[in-house]
Amino acid sequence: MSLESRLGSPLRTAALLVLVVLLVSPVLLPAQTADDVINAYLKARGGLPKIRAVQTERVTGTISFGPNLEGPFFVERKRALKMHMELSVAGQTLIRVYDGKSAGWIYNPFVPQPSVTPMTADDIRGISEEADFEGPFIDYKSKGNQIEYAGKEEVEGKPANKLKLTNKYGDVSYFFFDPSTGLILKWQGTRKNGDKDIPWQTYFRDFRGVDGLQYPFLVESGAIGSDQIQKIIATKIEINIPLDDAIFSQPKAPTPPPAEAKPN
Repeated sequence: MSLESRLGSPLRTAALLVLVVLLVSPVLLPAQTADDVINAYLKARGGLPKIRAVQTERVTGTISFGPNLEGPFFVERKRALKMHMELSVAGQTLIRVYDGKSAGWIYNPFVPQPSVTPMTADDIRGISEEADFEGPFIDYKSKGNQIEYAGKEEVEGKPANKLKLTNKYGDVSYFFFDPSTGLILKWQGTRKNGDKDIPWQTYFRDFRGVDGLQYPFLVESGAIGSDQIQKIIATKIEINIPLDDAIFSQPKAPTPPPAEAKPN
């Protein structure tokens, strides 16, 4: 048997082993990072320059808290961190306003003797994140956020990239992204209900283009393990529209609906 014949089989085996190692070894392949996932997400949304170019935003649609408990809403946001939101359910209108600096107000018609009241420190802490329409990923370090890549996890049967975000207050939440599109699929964390932290999850669906940027037109949220789902359905999203700064100051209480006439 020739030397070539005797060495051919072992050499082919060794070459095959090298190929397998190169294909599957996590040591030799570049590792996925949080910034990889973030950059893919920003690109999928339309790119960082377009996101930064947005100065104002208005979302109009309907919100549903369950059967026979739904109504219209709108939210208006303006740089930097200004927000005005109104939603109407059962003929009553709830209002939340933040001036983008240090003050906010709430009008809740579903409490005894409703009036416009200043937001608490906890309210301000939450609404300042809502008002940031750039989201937590752009300039995340300067916002006090720490972000780690947390591997892959299935979301509704699909593999997703998972990021762990710890904000400046120490609150931890998780974001899940579609590897094929780069877009966000899900958020998971906790929401305050009085003194309790309720495990919560939110799904982002029906992405559509608005002036070159991708927005979810359906957002579904609920407590983990609960079948009660809150749905936000956007019917229109507008960006870079004129918004007067006056709408981000203390609002007036809406005129209450007329009392129903009693039958004779």
